[in-house]
Amino acid sequence: MLTSQYGYISIVIMLVIIVVMGIAILLINHLVGPRRTSAVKQATFECGSDPVGDSRHRFSVKFYLIAIFFIVFDIESVFMYPWASLFREMVAEPLIGWSTFGEMFVFIGILGAGLAYVWRRGALDWE
Repeated sequence: MLTSQYGYISIVIMLVIIVVMGIAILLINHLVGPRRTSAVKQATFECGSDPVGDSRHRFSVKFYLIAIFFIVFDIESVFMYPWASLFREMVAEPLIGWSTFGEMFVFIGILGAGLAYVWRRGALDWE
């Protein structure tokens, strides 16, 4: 009976500690942190280099296509890692193991066909 009555007390204590620490860190930063600003500190800075040109510079569509292809094949690897890690357990059960083996080959085949199509169309050629 005691555990059900006081079951959430540790969560409440943890949340109180988190809120107190967050407020304390912000307060200490406000009191102790430096406030000297300069033109150099207020300047735009990105990726370790000074900005050059207009911020509305247009990129080629090929740039976005390559980025999308990278994401697609990155997601493919995310789906393949769990399958590969459980492969031995899946093969131990003949019906399930070989059907998932075939499904992975179909998955890789579809992505491979998509890559061949994109490659043949010249979307991967960088000019």
